[in-house]
Amino acid sequence: MASPVPRIFDPHRRVLRLQRAFARQRRAQAARFVWEDIAEEMVERLAFVRHEPQRPLVIGPCPKPLGDYLAGSAGKIADGNAFDLEAPFAQGGFDFIAVLGQFDAVNDLPGALIHLREALEPGGLVIASFVGGQSLPRLRAAMLAAEPDRPAARMHPLVDHRAAPGLLQRAGWKDPVVDTQALTIRYSALDTLVADLRDQGLGNALADTAPPLGKAALERARSAFLEQADNSGKVAERIEIVTLTGRRSLAGT
Repeated sequence: MASPVPRIFDPHRRVLRLQRAFARQRRAQAARFVWEDIAEEMVERLAFVRHEPQRPLVIGPCPKPLGDYLAGSAGKIADGNAFDLEAPFAQGGFDFIAVLGQFDAVNDLPGALIHLREALEPGGLVIASFVGGQSLPRLRAAMLAAEPDRPAARMHPLVDHRAAPGLLQRAGWKDPVVDTQALTIRYSALDTLVADLRDQGLGNALADTAPPLGKAALERARSAFLEQADNSGKVAERIEIVTLTGRRSLAGT
């Protein structure tokens, strides 16, 4: 009998954080750099393999570069944000599925990868990009400094890209590829970094929520963050993007 999957993340909170990010995107100054970088990379990959989807599905945001590319060949893009990544999809037969930024908060990642494969038509392609395990070291250090005696769980455990090839093999993907790239963004304040993460649906979706930081702890976090600044007064934060690419076999297995 298979062991139950640990419940680290709350699927409802994962959905809510994306909905809140969509609402925040109505502001002209909302951060979009992670979403746009992922979208541009997906378009380059699709163009490189000369894949022009006729029935695409997008789970997560669909930034303009990706939307324009898909609309150019398909016209209509299916919205997969009502689908549960950890359950069989309500529809199938897609020739391309894009997942932008949702895999960082999935309890059963091998199961989600299987559901994606099953939703493809034979020969269909999946590209899934998300924030990986080498991300946000400066923010993590600041959060630990905020509560040195009993730090609460406030940030996600993230997927180590070195584990990803094994996950794809377990899920039965054909021609699996795992790539990583890093974005470096410089900040002069902790609060700006946190706001940018929330703008892009990268906030907390943990099942067990910690109480808000108290005023003193928040000030310790802000100070610890700025202690990592360079001579210009800015902190260089790192965001690792992990991209999984694979197909369903032509035999449909």
